[in-house]
Amino acid sequence: MHEFPLIAPRPPRLSKLTEALRSIEARGVYSNGGPVVREFESRAVAELFGGQGAALAVNNATIGLILAIRQAAEGRRGKYALIPSFTFAATAHAAIWAGLTPILIDSAPTDWAASAEAEEAMLARHAGEIAVLVPYDTFGTCTDLARYARLSEQHGVGVVVDGAASLGSIDAAGRGFGTGAPFAAVFSMHATKTFATAEGGLIYSADAERIDALRRMHNFGFGLPRSATEPGTNAKLPEVLGLLALAKLDEIDAVAEHRAALDRAYRACLGDAVTLQATSAVRQVAQFMPMLLPRGIDRAAVIAELAGKGIGSGHYFAPHLAQQPYFQRESLLYPTPVADDLAARMLSLPVTDAMTEADVATVCGALHAALRKPHIVVPAPQPRILSTVLVGGGPAGIAFLISASKRGKLRELGAGLAVIERGPSLGAGQLPNYAITSDSTAETFLSAVKDNPEPGIAALIDHPAAREIARYAGKLGVPLHRTGPFLEAMGQRVGAILAESGGRVHTGHEVLDSRRTAAGLWQTRIRDLASGAQHELLSENIVLATGGYQSASDIAAATVAGAQLGEQAGERLMLCDDMLRTGGMERLRARIAHSRAPRIAIIGASTSAIASAVLLLKSDIPFGAESLSLLHREALRPWYPNAEAAHADGFTDFGPDDICPLSGFVYRLAGFRLEARELVLRMLRIGGRTPDPRVRLHRLAGPDSNAARILAEADVIVAALGYRPHALPLLDAAGQRIALAAHAPGRPRLADQLCRVSDAEGQPLPGAYGIGLAAGFVPEGRLGGEKSFKGKANGLWQWQNDVGQLIVDQLLGQAVSLAA
Repeated sequence: MHEFPLIAPRPPRLSKLTEALRSIEARGVYSNGGPVVREFESRAVAELFGGQGAALAVNNATIGLILAIRQAAEGRRGKYALIPSFTFAATAHAAIWAGLTPILIDSAPTDWAASAEAEEAMLARHAGEIAVLVPYDTFGTCTDLARYARLSEQHGVGVVVDGAASLGSIDAAGRGFGTGAPFAAVFSMHATKTFATAEGGLIYSADAERIDALRRMHNFGFGLPRSATEPGTNAKLPEVLGLLALAKLDEIDAVAEHRAALDRAYRACLGDAVTLQATSAVRQVAQFMPMLLPRGIDRAAVIAELAGKGIGSGHYFAPHLAQQPYFQRESLLYPTPVADDLAARMLSLPVTDAMTEADVATVCGALHAALRKPHIVVPAPQPRILSTVLVGGGPAGIAFLISASKRGKLRELGAGLAVIERGPSLGAGQLPNYAITSDSTAETFLSAVKDNPEPGIAALIDHPAAREIARYAGKLGVPLHRTGPFLEAMGQRVGAILAESGGRVHTGHEVLDSRRTAAGLWQTRIRDLASGAQHELLSENIVLATGGYQSASDIAAATVAGAQLGEQAGERLMLCDDMLRTGGMERLRARIAHSRAPRIAIIGASTSAIASAVLLLKSDIPFGAESLSLLHREALRPWYPNAEAAHADGFTDFGPDDICPLSGFVYRLAGFRLEARELVLRMLRIGGRTPDPRVRLHRLAGPDSNAARILAEADVIVAALGYRPHALPLLDAAGQRIALAAHAPGRPRLADQLCRVSDAEGQPLPGAYGIGLAAGFVPEGRLGGEKSFKGKANGLWQWQNDVGQLIVDQLLGQAVSLAA
């Protein structure tokens, strides 16, 4: 039986290079950029890159990547390297060794290179934070380098091309891949590559000064004789390996042409049986023949079938980087549905120097036979009744799951759970889209993972995104736009545990409605936002973590100072949610552009109201004395850790009903914290503090001519009058919509004190629960909280602990735990 190994290294034979070896021995120069290596560099530029630019030979491509990434990041303030997850481990390792944190993104479904859409999205999301783009030229397809030159110019980022398998490829313009690129392209000369030596790498750039800088770095950073002037290491290619590289250069055209012919034979023979990679290369220096198996095929069985006929095969790159434990810990992860699919279906078949086109036909025949075997088809999973469908995988939904993990119940809960999330990933939701500071401390965010019983979640305490949150420990909250990577890392880890436990995660899906069946189940219709396809999930329970919103019509109808707010404000009315989001200040500035001395009125006594004031005061808007007015009905109350601390600070406006009997906190639920608290303390002159002269407080009480005057004089009126719950359409068995408490006017509650979704009569709906912003839960009894509190309690810590646990216990059929 003829054997066809997947990889059959064929570097030049040293035994045929004895005269050249004797010359090296005679010269006595074995490294340090000797004449053989210098000749190889010069000839490589002339023969592979049309004589443009310069090249540097290094001892291996991974070290070359480290040098090139470090050099490209010099002088840039970013801390991230943007890398496709579908690549080899060396790419991300190199970024980490160069001092950057990888951001792993998805691939394009055609050529399997980094997704242009994902790159653009990350450059926008992490504007100013990305130092270097590291695209991988997947299997030598000659990716579009002109686009990366444009991205570099537009976004001020460095670029390093990982062209590990591409040395000798010819692009669509008929040039060697990389020719003319102003950034570095790094190629491998490992024995397994088409440009096979024993070990080594080549860095090319059209920018000769860049290569000069890298040459200094690869020689200990010696910019002066025997004196380091910049970062450096020892990355020099020895003369003996340079000799192999020169010999391979002599034969690379013949080797590449032969492999290109094998590639064409594979494509002609396989037809539509598999999915082949799109390529823009005129000549692709194939290391092996990559392809995607049809969905539902058992790849392990195919590989076994081929092995039984002496045919080697593999699956580069499966698992991809985001599926590997180390990079899960050390990188920022974003959804990779295409890379997941590539890794699940990838099969690599032999392309070697010794093969013939007849051999390709033999291999293809064996693959066709393996694909026809019925036993390798994986049956579609049978529908099952889930325990729970969680609608919403944002901060509240993941906090609910974190509460389960803290009690060691996440896997038990996850075995019958499906999570439906509109966004592309779990964890962050809309939170990073706000331009304000959190009203939860950094310590609260980190408490979700610190000492978590789930090792994978606990390990996130050392994740780069967690270290970013920890920078704000002991400070007045965390900028919300900084929380996204941490929340998404947590969502990714929780989602992985759910999948391991038998649960399902449906990102990029929306829930249309959920119907109560005659059998007492919930039949939930979901839709794939990308394809529009719909299907249904049956579950015993549903949990709504759908967040809240501000109703423009409700706010316009609210009575303020004896008249409807909409009638008084007209087009000057602005919802605080619109102002607090990213870009909100720009929208507000456009409204006041006509005014040299702008006046703004904020209506409300909520955290959002005070956050609006803080954001405005921190801006560069030229507010004059008392030009920012805060109109509020409720008294403004600061939080204190205990009564003694309040009295010591000179705050006495509280009584026994304002103290939480469990914690001893003064105004535990009603009190402002962090940045909002600091402003309130100043405005109330507590402890001798001096008010900000730009702000005035006005307490509303019925018809109020002063309030009406303030509103009439304001250029913009910011309404911070609370949030309504997003109430998912819930239907009865007859298909009629159930009237919910959440549909009532004003600021209604979604759920009762056991987090059960309530109908319009206040009766709980069996198996329906709610958590999160505007859900309306108010701690009481053994959960603590001051007796005087009448509003809604919304807090990350509560969701991650007792409030979430209330739901978990009910879902698992256990007695409700009210331990705080």
